[in-house]
Amino acid sequence: MSVTHPPTTPDADAGDLSGFGYGQQLKRKIGSYGSFAAGFSFVSILTTVFQLFFFGFSFAGPAFFWTWPIVLAGQLLVALCFAELAARYPISGVIYQWSSRLGGRLWGWTAGWLMIVAQTVTLAGAAIALQVVLPPVWSGFQLIPGDSALTSPTGAANAVLLGVLLLAVTTAVNAIGVRLMSVVNSVGVTCELVGVALLCVALFSRAERGPGVVLQTQGVEGHSYLWAFAVSGLMAAYVLVGFDSAGELSEETHNPRRTTPRTILRAVLISGLGGALMLLATLMAAGSVTDGSLGDPALGLPGVLMSRLGDTLGRVFLVDVAIAVTVCTLAIQTAATRMVFSMARDRVLPFADGLAKVNPRTGTPVRASVVVAVVAAAVLLINIGNPALFTTVASVCIMLLYLAYLMVTLPLLVRRLRGELPAAPGHFGLGRWGVVVNVLAVVWGAAMAVNLGWPRAEVFDPEGGHPYLQWFAPLFLAGALLVGALAYFVQARRPALAPVLEGAA
Repeated sequence: MSVTHPPTTPDADAGDLSGFGYGQQLKRKIGSYGSFAAGFSFVSILTTVFQLFFFGFSFAGPAFFWTWPIVLAGQLLVALCFAELAARYPISGVIYQWSSRLGGRLWGWTAGWLMIVAQTVTLAGAAIALQVVLPPVWSGFQLIPGDSALTSPTGAANAVLLGVLLLAVTTAVNAIGVRLMSVVNSVGVTCELVGVALLCVALFSRAERGPGVVLQTQGVEGHSYLWAFAVSGLMAAYVLVGFDSAGELSEETHNPRRTTPRTILRAVLISGLGGALMLLATLMAAGSVTDGSLGDPALGLPGVLMSRLGDTLGRVFLVDVAIAVTVCTLAIQTAATRMVFSMARDRVLPFADGLAKVNPRTGTPVRASVVVAVVAAAVLLINIGNPALFTTVASVCIMLLYLAYLMVTLPLLVRRLRGELPAAPGHFGLGRWGVVVNVLAVVWGAAMAVNLGWPRAEVFDPEGGHPYLQWFAPLFLAGALLVGALAYFVQARRPALAPVLEGAA
C-alpha cells in the first residue's frame, strides 16, 4: 500500500485522464478535504441516523446497536476494493466505469443504470428529510397549515414542497460551478462533524444509564431475535452507502489517484465512528428504553434530543441537522449528475448529446443536473398520495445501490483471480490481502442485497392492506431492469454508440 509521487499538476492530471480516451472537460477545483466531504456528506450520519434510528430500535431494541459495527465492517471491505479501483481508474461515473472495464459494456451499463435509478430516488429521500427537522425548529416552515407529521396529508404535502425548494437550491449550486459546490459541501460537512461531536458530548453528559444498555434485547412478536436483529440491521445498511461519491468527482479532483482512495476510506471510517457514538449516546441518554418512544417514528432520536437537551439547545442541533440534510442532498445530486454525464459521454444513454454537454463557462454538466433534479422532484410527488409507497421506493433503492456495488466487486474478484487486474505501482493496493478482502466483500454484498430486498410485510407494508408493497423490491428491480433494457437497446441501435475503452491503469 505504498505511495510514490503521482502527477500533481492540472496538466498532468488531464494527461492522465486522456489515457482513458477522455478530454478534460470538467474543472479540477477539488482538494483532499473537498473529496472527503463529497463521500461523507452522501452518507450524512446526522441526516440518516436522525431519520432512521426509530426503525432499527423498533425491531430489536437497544441491542440493535451491534448491527452498526457489523455493517461498518462489511462496507469497509467494499470501500477497500473501491479505493484500489479509484487509484487505477480516476474517472467520473465510477460504478459504471469500473464495472464496464472489469465486466464488459453490458455489465457495466446495467450497474450504471441501477446506480442512476438508486441515486435519483435517494436524492428525493434526502430532500424530504427537511420536513423532519424544520417545522420543529419554527412552525413557519410548515407552509401548508396542518399537522407536520410526515405521515399526515399536510405533512406529506409540505415535505414535498420543502424538498422541491431544496432541489432548486442544490441545482443552482451545481450549475454555478464545482468550486462553489465544493465550498458549500465542505462548510456543511464541517458543521456536521462539529454538530455530531457536540451532540454526543451533550447526550453523554445527560446519560441515564451505562453503556451496558446495548446488551438489552427485544424482538418482534412471532419471530426469533435473530430475525429481528437482521431486520434492524437495515437501518445501518441504509445509512452507510454513498462513500463512492468521492470517486464520482475524480475528474474534478487534484491528483485523484492519490487523493480519492484515501478520502473514500476516511469517509467510511469517520462516518462509522461518528454514527456509533451517536447511537450509543442516544441509548444512554433516553428517558426510557422500554416505553416505546424510541421506536416511534414521530419521536425516536429527535424526541430524545428535544426532551434531554431542552427546547433551545435542541433547536440549535436541529438547525445543524438541516444543514446536514442540505449538503447531503447536494452531494447526492452531484454524484448522480456525474454518473449521468459519464454514461452520456459514452453515448449509452438516451438524449446523450444533451446530457453530456458541459457548460464552457462553469465547467459543469448543467443539463444533466437539471434532469436529475426534475426526476427526483417527480419521485417526491409520490409522497403526497401515498407516503408508505414513497418510503418503500426509497428503501428499495438502497438495495439497488448494494447490487450496483456487487456488480463492481464481483468482476473485480474474477479479474483478480485470473491475474488480470491492472497494476498501479506506487498507488493504493491491497497486495496479498486482495483476494481475501475481495471474496468477503462479494459475500457481504450478496447477503445484504438479499436482506434488503427480502419481502417482509413488517418492513414494506407495516400497516397492512397493501400486499403489493411487500413484494415491491423484486417488482421494482424487475421494472427498473426492463425500462433500462429498453433504453439500452434503443440507444445501442444508433451508429454513433461509442465503445467503452479499457484504458491504462
